[in-house]
Amino acid sequence: MRPLRTLSTVLEMIKIEHTLFALPFAFLGMLLAAGGWPSWRTVLWIVVAMVGARSAAMAFNRLADHRIDAANPRTAGRALPAGLVTRSAVALFIMASAALLLLAAWELNPLAFYLAPLALAILFFYSYTKRFTWAAHLFLGLSLSGAPLGAWIAVRGDVRLTPFLLAGAVLTWTAGFDILYALQDLDFDVRAKLFSVPARFGVVGALWISGALHVVTLTLLALLPSVYPGGLGTGYWVGWAGCLLLIAYQHWVVRPGDLSRLNAAFFTANGALSVWLFAATALDILAAR
Repeated sequence: MRPLRTLSTVLEMIKIEHTLFALPFAFLGMLLAAGGWPSWRTVLWIVVAMVGARSAAMAFNRLADHRIDAANPRTAGRALPAGLVTRSAVALFIMASAALLLLAAWELNPLAFYLAPLALAILFFYSYTKRFTWAAHLFLGLSLSGAPLGAWIAVRGDVRLTPFLLAGAVLTWTAGFDILYALQDLDFDVRAKLFSVPARFGVVGALWISGALHVVTLTLLALLPSVYPGGLGTGYWVGWAGCLLLIAYQHWVVRPGDLSRLNAAFFTANGALSVWLFAATALDILAAR
């Protein structure tokens, strides 16, 4: 029973349920690549790859940051600094998760398999960026941008402009909301000499930079139908409008001097955004077939 308790603790530590943020964008890349719904075998291995990649990345981040987390009052209760799980157990979980990604990539196609180690390198490198650059948020965005790009490659075995445009939208969207989330650690980051946009530019500057990144997100999403073969219809634009409203909501509720609704902006709005855009685009593409 102890191994099961350890696994349960690790899964809670990495917030496995937050895979919801990136998975819909992976499905969106998959849907666009296939021009509809691909085989269930492809869907299965894309899900396995996503779970493996995110689990490896989050566990590695917790392992790399365990001393920082122990010093931060907000994160001191996490499993590693609290002693609820050992570093060796987390390291074993990382290796198993990385192996799961590699297996899934192998089952999909050669290009996916060849690029999987690069994806892991980017995911692991992100964990160290806060130690030397305030652009760490962009590296997190780069990590998540691999979801739609990887799913496109999984289906087609090639790359085109469409998945890169979608990946750019995911990159700027992620970086924008991560800057908002980092506001709660502003004082600690300054004391610990960690790098972040709020620590470098202050609360007001961070809000402006986050907003600018989200404007880029919406612009890239608006350009997507023009580069996608055959274009996208009304359903997609309904999805885009929902993204606009959800992003506007985040920047409405998170203001200088009032971060009380930060969790609502981060978890609720962003979780809804990815699901909404995928669902609207799926209806648009599938209805046109």
